[in-house]
Amino acid sequence: MDFWGTVLVLFRRWYLSVPAFVLAVGAAFGVYKTVPVTHVSSAMLVLTIPTSGGSLPNNPQYPNPKVNPLLNFDHGLSVSASILIAALGTPEVAAELGSTPGGTTYRAFNGSSNLESLATGPFVFIEAESADPAAAKEMVRKVIARAHVELAERQRRLSAPEATYIELSESVPPTTPLEQGTRKMRAVAAALGLGVISALTVTFAGESVAGHRRGRRSRAPVVPPEPGPEPATAGEPGEPGEPGEQGTGLVRVGAPPPGS
Repeated sequence: MDFWGTVLVLFRRWYLSVPAFVLAVGAAFGVYKTVPVTHVSSAMLVLTIPTSGGSLPNNPQYPNPKVNPLLNFDHGLSVSASILIAALGTPEVAAELGSTPGGTTYRAFNGSSNLESLATGPFVFIEAESADPAAAKEMVRKVIARAHVELAERQRRLSAPEATYIELSESVPPTTPLEQGTRKMRAVAAALGLGVISALTVTFAGESVAGHRRGRRSRAPVVPPEPGPEPATAGEPGEPGEPGEQGTGLVRVGAPPPGS
C-alpha cells in the first residue's frame, strides 16, 4: 500500500486512528515525565614515572638522572592503566563506592569503548552519572581516591621500590556536572515510535475486519420470495366456475331454456 492509500485508510477509520495516536502521544509524555534527568561529571587521570626514573641506581653515589615525567612514557604505563581500569570496574569495588543501578553510577575507561584497545595509553577516564549533580561529582572524587589506593596496593604487592612507584595525577579534575537529556529523549522517541506502530496496527486491523465483513455480505446467496396464489384467468365459456354461460349463472338471450 502506497503513502496516499495509507492516509486514506487513516482518515476512513478515524474513530480508530485518532484515539490510538492520542494514546501514543500520552504514553510518550508519561515517559518524558517519568524518566529523570541525569547529570554527568568526568575526570581524566594520567600515569607517570617518577622524576627519579623507574629503577634504583646500583651506586647511590650516581643516582638516576631526573627526567620530566611527561617526557618519559613507555608501554608499561599503558599496561598499568589497563590493569587499573579493570580493577576499578569490578562489581565489588563499585559496591564499596556506593554505585547502585538506577542511582549513582560510574565507569572507568581509556577513552574508547573497544575492549581490545585498553592498553593504548597511560590514561584513565572516569565518568559518573546521577540524578543529583553533587552526587555525580562526589562519585568521581571517590573513584579517583580508590584509583590511588589500587595503584599503590598493586605496586606494594609486587615489592616494587617505593621510590619507583608509578604516580597518578589528575590531568582533568572532576568537572562540573552537565545535564544529560540524551537518555530521556531516546526513551521518549522509543515510546512514541511504539505508540505510532500500535496505532497503525489497530487502524489497519479495523480496516481488514470491515473489508472481510463487506466481502461476506456480497457473497451471501439471494433468496427469492415464495410464490403466492396465481390469479384466476378467464377460461372457455360454459366451464364451471369461469365466466361464460353456465359458470356465471347467466342465460344468453334467445337461447332455449334448460331442459327443453
